[in-house]
Amino acid sequence: MKLEQSRALITGGVSGLGLAVAEHLVASGGRVALADVNQEAGTKVIDHLGSDKARFFKVDVTSEQAVTDTVDAATDWLGTLNVNVNCAGILGAGRVLGREGPMPLERFSTTVMVNLVGTFNVIKAAAARMENNEPGVDGERGVIVNTASVAAYEGQIGQAAYSASKGGVVGMTLPLAREFTRIGVRVMTIAPGIFLTPMADVMPEHVQEALAASVPFPKRLGRPAEFAELVAHIIENGYFNGSVIRLDGAIRLEPK
Repeated sequence: MKLEQSRALITGGVSGLGLAVAEHLVASGGRVALADVNQEAGTKVIDHLGSDKARFFKVDVTSEQAVTDTVDAATDWLGTLNVNVNCAGILGAGRVLGREGPMPLERFSTTVMVNLVGTFNVIKAAAARMENNEPGVDGERGVIVNTASVAAYEGQIGQAAYSASKGGVVGMTLPLAREFTRIGVRVMTIAPGIFLTPMADVMPEHVQEALAASVPFPKRLGRPAEFAELVAHIIENGYFNGSVIRLDGAIRLEPK
């Protein structure tokens, strides 16, 4: 699929990795529907990207009906939906046995609900609309790109909930890709390492420098534009399907 043909729904699309994807697709001639909970940021992003190229939809990805309604509204505005990029997520950090006692179950379940269940929720709604698209090259009707994390493989102490949620995203990539061969929709996942996103921006400079030094090469944090470039390549390269790509500068997370 050519980028200028992309009509994309991007969750978590008003900041960080999702915003970088939106900027890249719009700059390449595509149009984007940005799904997020941050109304204020969404308004600013639409002003930045242009209301003819982007539209904001406030939605909680854990709500089945809200997601279905949003996907329908976004598809109507875009004219068609052929790309879905899922970047919505939360950290959910905390030890299982912390100083204040065992982790409340709600913290674990909330992290899994947003990162894993929310991703699945959007995927199924998006795929249901893509199924009705006219087939393109190789019979392709759409592309879905999810966001996991290297923590899915080397979760650190304090990342039990986060790692479990991202491990679930990794685990469902292949079975989804296999199932969606019937409708001509590809499914891929990117597992980023440590990126310079709003989550990293709030860290003190010395902490950011220490994180950058832990990356084998290049010794810096990842740039959101690099994530967006990989998403764009996945969209354009029709032979990418059913795999998880690490984008991490060869980092392997230490226990803590």
